Amino acid sequence: MRRDRDEQFHDFVVSRRPRLLHTATLLTAGDTHLAEDLVQAALTKLYVAWPAFQRADNPDGYVRRVLVNALIDEKRRVWRHRERSMAVLPDVAGAVPAGAGVAGEAVKQALRELPPRMRAAVVFRYFYDLDVAATADALSCSEGNVKSQTARGLERLRAALPTFSSQGATP
Repeated sequence: MRRDRDEQFHDFVVSRRPRLLHTATLLTAGDTHLAEDLVQAALTKLYVAWPAFQRADNPDGYVRRVLVNALIDEKRRVWRHRERSMAVLPDVAGAVPAGAGVAGEAVKQALRELPPRMRAAVVFRYFYDLDVAATADALSCSEGNVKSQTARGLERLRAALPTFSSQGATP
């Protein structure tokens, strides 16, 4: 029985980890190091709750919820507020790494400024094109909460990205 569970979980991780990492990267506004940590934490929690996951009516929603909860738990850690990870260390403090797209970096920075649940609502609604009900399920909240979080998130993104909002583009 235990061996079957381990094999099922292994198959799940092999098939779904790239997608989970992509989702986590979006949820962390491009912070790949934090995204790796989130996926690892989510997979650990998922392994422990594997029987409940297998009984879930919506396994994708279950996994999204675990990722969002892992993000919220991670953001609550005190030491995380002082740490800032970077893929490439600059030679000069505050220097932008070569080849960093200005628009992409601006969007990532604007997403970083959103609270985790607001960011998750925007990511699920606009990057994954989930409807309000599926997003509410992933965030364990009401549909009205998703609508208000999304509206406020878009408003904050438009304020942070004036060049995009003046062109009529939605982040």
